[in-house]
Amino acid sequence: TFPVMSLLSFLFFNFPVEITPPQGEISVGESKFFLCEVVGDAKEITWFAPSGEKILPGRQDISVSTAEDSVSSLTIYNANVDNAGIYKCVAKNGDKEAQATVTVKIFQKITFHNAPSPQEFNEGDDAIIVCNVTSSPPPAVFWKYKNKKIQMEKDVRFKVLSNNFLQIRGIKKTDEGDYTCEARIMIRGEIDLRVIKVIVNVLPSIRARQIEVNATANLKHSVMLACDADGYPEPIVTWARNNVIIESDEKYSLNEDGSELTIRDVTKVDEGDYRCIARNKAGEKEEEVSLNVFEQPKITYLENQTASELEEQIMFTCEATGDPTPTIIWSSGRRVFTEGEQASWTRPTKHKSLDGNVVVRSDARVSSLILKYVQFTDAGQYLCTARNSIGQDSKTMYLEVRYAPKIQGSVAVYTWEGNAANISCEVLAHPGASVVWFRDGQQLPSGNSSNVKIYNTPAVSFLEVLPESQSDFGSYNCTAANSIGSESKEFLLIQADVPSMPSIERVEPYSSTALVEFDEPDSSGGVPILKYKAEWRAMGQEWNTREYDAEDGLNMITIVGLKPETTYEVRMSAINGKGEGESSAPENFKTAPVREPNPPKLDGKLQPKGNSVKVYWFKQDDGGSPIKHYLVRYKAVSNEWRPEIRLPTYSEYVVLSGLEWDTEYEVYVVAENQQGKSQPSILSFKTTSEPTAIPESSTGLGTGAIVGILIVVFLLLLVGVDVTCYFLNKCGLLMCIAVNFCGKAGPGAKSKDMEEGKAAFTKDESKEPIVEVRTEDEHTPNHEGGGPTEPNETTPLTDPEHATDTAATVVDLLPSVTANSDPVTDTFSTAQNSPTSEMSTLTSSAADPKSTPETAPQTGSSKMAAASIPAAPASMEATLVDLSDTVATKAAEAPKAAPASNPHPITSEPLKASEATQGTGSCQIPPIPSSKDSQVDGGTIQTSETEHPKDTPTSNQEEYGTL
Repeated sequence: TFPVMSLLSFLFFNFPVEITPPQGEISVGESKFFLCEVVGDAKEITWFAPSGEKILPGRQDISVSTAEDSVSSLTIYNANVDNAGIYKCVAKNGDKEAQATVTVKIFQKITFHNAPSPQEFNEGDDAIIVCNVTSSPPPAVFWKYKNKKIQMEKDVRFKVLSNNFLQIRGIKKTDEGDYTCEARIMIRGEIDLRVIKVIVNVLPSIRARQIEVNATANLKHSVMLACDADGYPEPIVTWARNNVIIESDEKYSLNEDGSELTIRDVTKVDEGDYRCIARNKAGEKEEEVSLNVFEQPKITYLENQTASELEEQIMFTCEATGDPTPTIIWSSGRRVFTEGEQASWTRPTKHKSLDGNVVVRSDARVSSLILKYVQFTDAGQYLCTARNSIGQDSKTMYLEVRYAPKIQGSVAVYTWEGNAANISCEVLAHPGASVVWFRDGQQLPSGNSSNVKIYNTPAVSFLEVLPESQSDFGSYNCTAANSIGSESKEFLLIQADVPSMPSIERVEPYSSTALVEFDEPDSSGGVPILKYKAEWRAMGQEWNTREYDAEDGLNMITIVGLKPETTYEVRMSAINGKGEGESSAPENFKTAPVREPNPPKLDGKLQPKGNSVKVYWFKQDDGGSPIKHYLVRYKAVSNEWRPEIRLPTYSEYVVLSGLEWDTEYEVYVVAENQQGKSQPSILSFKTTSEPTAIPESSTGLGTGAIVGILIVVFLLLLVGVDVTCYFLNKCGLLMCIAVNFCGKAGPGAKSKDMEEGKAAFTKDESKEPIVEVRTEDEHTPNHEGGGPTEPNETTPLTDPEHATDTAATVVDLLPSVTANSDPVTDTFSTAQNSPTSEMSTLTSSAADPKSTPETAPQTGSSKMAAASIPAAPASMEATLVDLSDTVATKAAEAPKAAPASNPHPITSEPLKASEATQGTGSCQIPPIPSSKDSQVDGGTIQTSETEHPKDTPTSNQEEYGTL
């Protein structure tokens, strides 16, 4: 159109009009201008709107301006749809006129009017994601989720509405994320988009850790109520009780997120329901937590009572509080009373009260104990115990019973003339009673009863009677009285008699001993039996006699020193304070032939160090032949046997040292005589755990202080030595001062030469050492509990046959001991396994055979003797002694080992088979009468012994050796 119009203008008016740009497209809201140029002279240029209206200057939306006579501009500001159309530019010059037009098109670009981000929805709701977009022409809208186009046909929950909004039915937390709203205008190729963040809020879920919480009141305890809440966004947790929100204060405290409520110093009023509330944008949820507050029982009422015997009825009342309601129990000593029942004296068995004297009635928190007929035995403490599932409370009350005296005590008392006896009158009374003694109606003591004395204690009155004649025996009266009443009782003083004879049940003979089992006498004569007397003899020989203390349960004795294959007879009698009773009928028996010895009896005691043990053995029957030696072997249970140890006949024990900690061990001991070896006896024990080392203290004395102390001690020692020299040897610094300044020679100076001469005489005459004798405690194994054991020489029964001479016996024994001891060191002649092996010690104590006959009965009590034995004259001759009857059968007896605190019990039993293997540890062996050193795995045997001169008696000597 424009070229045509310009051509016409040029042809008819001779001046063309041109609009630049020739056409225009304006987006809504944009501004644009057009220029109208006239070629030639033009007096006037005018613009006309699409409506044909002349556009005048001064309009806000459209502006017209002329810069020169030939150029005019049209400006459209903030274009809108109404500005669209054909605009015309007209130029005039006189009569001449020319014009040009331009078509203005107004269009709208893609515009997002309402597409907020983020957009929040509650989980489960039908969500509509808003995206309001406009354009001209209207745009095509597409939706994407996480940059991927949403396939509506695959997930029916998604739908694009007519207004281009996106609907999600039942939105889930998994639907949360970035959604893209994309608009397109195909004809222009225009595209724009908005990313909308979708947030899915989740309604809180709440769960209490405990629906019910239990607490105990009045214990200054705290209790915590807790609930856990989930949701999005994270919910805020609050607690409420009785519709009042709880805040942190002195009573309550909350943690950071409010999920834990702590209630301090719980009391009963804190009991109730607490609500845990969780809130977020999606809403709120709450859970109820119940707090149960229990109370420990507490006895609130219980009082002491006083009653008189045989009162009709007395009632004790005990009241208690607590939640749950407590059960109230009455008890007195070991007696427990429950409602309608009375407990027996041994818990927990219960039985109905036989006499119905005790009645218990309970009602809620109150219980009553009713005694229908009060007896004096009902006096004492009664315990009221209130108990529930939380705890218990107890209180005691005292029942005081007033009653008349009640006299107790043995009616008959036995004694004999010249032996004082006590008649005991035991009086039970409250209040206390006075006691009076009578004889034939006359109060004692009287003027003619000088042999009677009375001793009173709060509970017992003793009447001491020293019978001088038959008239002092008879009836004595004890009368007690108090404010309630009085009571009398007759006591009889009876002449005692000697006991009847015991009866021998059986005799079990061995080669050199015999076990005698007997029954007690039918009658003790009224007084206790003090001793039993045993007599035995070979046929046609004199009786041998020995007495035994009558211990409780003694019904078996062992007689020793018998000869093999010899017929003997034995009889027994009992002795009390009155005298000896009749002897039983003799019982004949014949000893067994010579054979191997019986196994020794073993006992053991762990030493304080913990990894050493002292093993004792007690000789049993020697089989009629002297014991030559003992063979000892030991091992850890998991290892092999150590080499065999041979010990002399007089050995009594061995100490095993340097053993492994916390390890089980076995020891066996075999006795051997000329006939052979006994069956082994085995002892099992376990060492203690290794003690923890105590670290040395870092706060000790300084070096200077230690040096000063040593100097002071040294000076004091010098002074002490000088004073000793002054008084004993008449020399030293004090002696010099006394002679030079005082002119005195010191005390005892006159007799110095005499003492020196005496010392020289003593030294020249006796070349032999003075031996200190130490014997182990004696044992009587057959008197120990646990049933009969085989007879042995440690079981006291009779005096042994007298040796011809004590000194001669010992002198003759020593060479034989030496001969038997030599193989001991040879047994241990093995090399040590390692230069770094620990040194272990082995010690044994042995007593030389005794030859002095025993004169006192043996009862198993321990004795320790120490004596210095002087040298015997050089001219004393040694005589041969039958070792089977003296030396070999009278070896020193070892003490019983019964450790009071032994964490690992030691057991002993016979060993069924001998084994010869090696183990670990070391032991202490008896002395060997020679000085030798030899090596053994685990230590060195160092035997040291003083050689005994042949003419020196060394009875009961104890020696030591070291391994």
